[in-house]
Amino acid sequence: MAGLRLGPLLRYADGTSATVWVETSRPCTAEVRCADGTGGTARTFQIEGHHYALVPVTGLTPGTSPPYEVLLDGTRAWPLPDSRFPPSVIRVPAGGGDLRVAFGSCRWAAPPADGKGAIGPDALDTLAARIAAAPEGERPDVLLLLGDQVYADETSEATRRWISARRGLADPPGGQVADYEEYTRLYHESWLDPEVRWLLSTVPSCMIFDDHDVVDDWNTSAAWLADMRATGWWQERLLSGLMSYWVHQHLGNLSPAELAADPVYAAVRATPDGTDALRAFAARADRDPASVRWSYRRDFGRVRVLMVDSRAGRVLREDSRAMLDPEEAAWLRAQALEDRDSCDHLLIGTSLPWLLPHLVHDLEAWDAALCRGERGVRWARFGERLRRGADLEHWAAFPASFAALAELVAEAGSGPGAPATVLVLSGDVHHAYVAEPRWPSRSVDARVLQLTCSPVHNSVPLSIRLGFRFGWSAAARTLGRRFARHGRCAEPPVRWRRTGGPWFGNQLMTLTLRGRSARLRLERARTAGDGQPRLETVAESEPAP
Repeated sequence: MAGLRLGPLLRYADGTSATVWVETSRPCTAEVRCADGTGGTARTFQIEGHHYALVPVTGLTPGTSPPYEVLLDGTRAWPLPDSRFPPSVIRVPAGGGDLRVAFGSCRWAAPPADGKGAIGPDALDTLAARIAAAPEGERPDVLLLLGDQVYADETSEATRRWISARRGLADPPGGQVADYEEYTRLYHESWLDPEVRWLLSTVPSCMIFDDHDVVDDWNTSAAWLADMRATGWWQERLLSGLMSYWVHQHLGNLSPAELAADPVYAAVRATPDGTDALRAFAARADRDPASVRWSYRRDFGRVRVLMVDSRAGRVLREDSRAMLDPEEAAWLRAQALEDRDSCDHLLIGTSLPWLLPHLVHDLEAWDAALCRGERGVRWARFGERLRRGADLEHWAAFPASFAALAELVAEAGSGPGAPATVLVLSGDVHHAYVAEPRWPSRSVDARVLQLTCSPVHNSVPLSIRLGFRFGWSAAARTLGRRFARHGRCAEPPVRWRRTGGPWFGNQLMTLTLRGRSARLRLERARTAGDGQPRLETVAESEPAP
């Protein structure tokens, strides 16, 4: 009899349809059956001996919230027996009301005391507990997970013991994951957490990767990539990372129509074992990144969300470095500017912040100039060492891409039909802040903000905390300008100031959008006096009244 190994995850959801992702113990037919009589079925597909299904659910009625169950070959597998959680539901938006978008990044799934010391309660666990305690109360309509959903290079003690039972740890990559099977262990460790499992079964989610989903500093430079390709373990690690991301995260980002038109999805499902088809796709993504698009668009009524791949599709040649390849940049531009009068709010999700503390921005731009040879060969070698050692690889480290995004944001937010807000949502840097740009040479009608929220569950050393605080100061700005002058860096086309933060801790941001108004709330997970974790409101603001 088939069993439910992982999931269900409620992924795509709109006014009439949804998709539900599951992993099962053997080939079977997975069925989602809603209490209102709607539902859907899908046959599992196989990758590396694992069995998965993405079940389309159709016929949903706007404004309803039907509970659902999952059946495998006709036998109920979800809810779990004796579950302490309320029924999982598919909330179908009715349109015209509030849209709540919660977002964050960087969730290390291991227990707080495992390997990193006491890093505090998990913000997703805490959100799940709050929703479960009041299932009819406020909850996100969608959860945007902006990278580092798993940590392939920072495994828990339990995972390292599991890895050591199947291979030795003396040879690279040691206690890091090496292949697809070990990646599945990470997803099981993360998504079998009872609170998170229930949360992801009842709140739709959109995901995009960042570096730790594969390895720290993934695609930081051409020299870095050459060094990795020279190792004996990198190729299998990368292919397995892309394959597991496609299965566990990317598929659920797509609408039913996009799935129906996806040739890789069709090829994987057309054969009893889709491993070869998926491995060929991953190899193509490695060989020719521009041929694969991981970015995607989601529309929630008059709210447009563009989730942007800022990792896999980078152009790494020093004379033409770009965060996005030309095709990807053209796609982003087209999606941001299309039918602007039908969009009240434009949200651009990119795992890496666009606007950083001024000193950090200037350091990254200076380092990029050194690496491309502005100050000669010796400085270029120094720049590469610094880039890797200090993680100087955000948008500022790709100056042309930084400027192009600034121009696109300004254009999207200007003129008749402009949205009320253009909001760039990011994570990565293990703290939260709000930054507001302005363009010296033009007027922008929309309210534009960089909203950075991280981590969901991780830590940041005191030295980094102090560095980020200092990075916004006047003294740091003066120092940064000296670096910029040494690197002969062009003046950024946009200026910005910090309007909130920095805030530290395990946290989530929530945007509540109604019409052309927007409200932002930052909540931090803390252990209350009764020993139970709570989400406490740290800051609230109104990007658009």
